[in-house]
Amino acid sequence: MQITGAVLDEIGRKRPYAGSRPLTVGSLELDDPGPGEVLVRIEAAGLCHSDLSVVDGNRVRPVPMLLGHEAAGRVEALGPGVTDLEVGRRVVMTFLPRCGECEGCRTDGRRPCVPGSVANGAGELLGGGRRLHRDGSDVHHHLGVSAFATHAVVDTRSLVPLDDDVPPDVAALLGCAVLTGGGAVLNDGHVEPGQTVGVVGLGGVGMAAVLTALASPDVRVVAVDALPAKLATARDLGAHAAYTPEEAAAAGVRADVVVEAAGHVRAFETALALTQAGGRTITVGLPAPDAFAQVSPLLLVAEARTIVGSYLGSAVPQRDVPVFVDLWRDGRLPVERLVSGRIGLDEVNAGMDALADGTALRQVIEL
Repeated sequence: MQITGAVLDEIGRKRPYAGSRPLTVGSLELDDPGPGEVLVRIEAAGLCHSDLSVVDGNRVRPVPMLLGHEAAGRVEALGPGVTDLEVGRRVVMTFLPRCGECEGCRTDGRRPCVPGSVANGAGELLGGGRRLHRDGSDVHHHLGVSAFATHAVVDTRSLVPLDDDVPPDVAALLGCAVLTGGGAVLNDGHVEPGQTVGVVGLGGVGMAAVLTALASPDVRVVAVDALPAKLATARDLGAHAAYTPEEAAAAGVRADVVVEAAGHVRAFETALALTQAGGRTITVGLPAPDAFAQVSPLLLVAEARTIVGSYLGSAVPQRDVPVFVDLWRDGRLPVERLVSGRIGLDEVNAGMDALADGTALRQVIEL
């Protein structure tokens, strides 16, 4: 079938992206779903730093690639052998499919799926190969999803079904921002009543961590970011305190669990400095591949600290998405407040500029 999508042809074009236009919106051919696959009509897709990191070259992926990995939509067709979904069902798409059988999947979310990671790196679906084509040539999938489009064919293991009461924008953010930031708090933070949670980096993922920590009973939340507007938003969402990194250092702020969600060396070092003795520093950001931080091994030993790397919040989507949905239904996780803008597919390049400037939480492409 013919679809419309946003394809990245060249990595590393200069900013502003609204002018250089690294993403080309145009027509593509999409194969019918194969065994174990589903055709989804995309309703909403979020712009995330993992998309930007492909555009700017921090995460090198094969091109041409149809970007987008945080999305929700409706099932339109089922491939052979699919029995766990039905046409018309709303689904949230997740960027790390899990085969359920490899050594990574046996860690209950702690480690990524091995075949899923290989497929993502190759620009293929979990079942192998590509379903996207343009002018007779294959187009790579982004993290098994490729959601900056009107439709996508995805493996069922990249999907979690939802009820209709969850709106598309909330559903989309559950698949990445909430699973990553919220999962870091729930799955890696092991936060206990009476503790303090710090969050460094207040983009969509960081704010999702703030909201999830606030949903925990008797937990104090401290937000840290270099941008005053982000600090104001964090306070508005309920954070008990909000500081720039310099203010936090001067005030001697310390937290039991600190989530780093900026993907920058300075943010990681700030998060480590904010972690008190016996505490956990959880890093979910994706810095440049050649970025290195300074860490004192003596400090880790003498103060019994732990550094935890967390990919997709150490989540198992089929297990964790329903947990976040229940928190949202109870009014304890207002995911919709993370949406800072709504754009059309033809505005995706300008949306990347806003993302790079740090002025947006989550922009949602409405399709």
